[in-house]
Amino acid sequence: MHTCPEDNNITVFLRLRPYSSLLFQKRTMSVAVVNSFTITEFVNDKAKFDGFVNEWFARIDENGDGKLSRDKIRGRLGMLLPFGSESPPQQENEEIFKRFDEDGNGALDLKEFKALMTEIMNAAARSIGGSPVIVLLGKDSLLMKAVQHELATRSSHS
Repeated sequence: MHTCPEDNNITVFLRLRPYSSLLFQKRTMSVAVVNSFTITEFVNDKAKFDGFVNEWFARIDENGDGKLSRDKIRGRLGMLLPFGSESPPQQENEEIFKRFDEDGNGALDLKEFKALMTEIMNAAARSIGGSPVIVLLGKDSLLMKAVQHELATRSSHS
């Protein structure tokens, strides 16, 4: 770990291995270099990924009823995506919601929400592919958790 001399608030994590993540942090936003491996390894680590999904489900489910309405999800989905991403337009949001609302009750339970988060991550991995891509991430975004997972995994293997 190195600190940039110009700004003590920036921390740089650098791994000199193929397809590893490069992460610059400043406050709550980070720039990361990711590829599909970063994402798929996080999703495949069921304990870590499920923990993240459970944490976000609880954050969104403010009243604790175990159900996420369209309105609850609509306002929060953009927070899980890379900086600059927007929540889908209302029509797309409705289609997404219907696809994952397996029981048709108008709300997503934890199992349905996990299926949605898994699909979002797998779609991101497919779109990125094996080539490194630079993204700006919020500290609690899905991709940031994948980057943190990769860094933790790589440092434990060093």
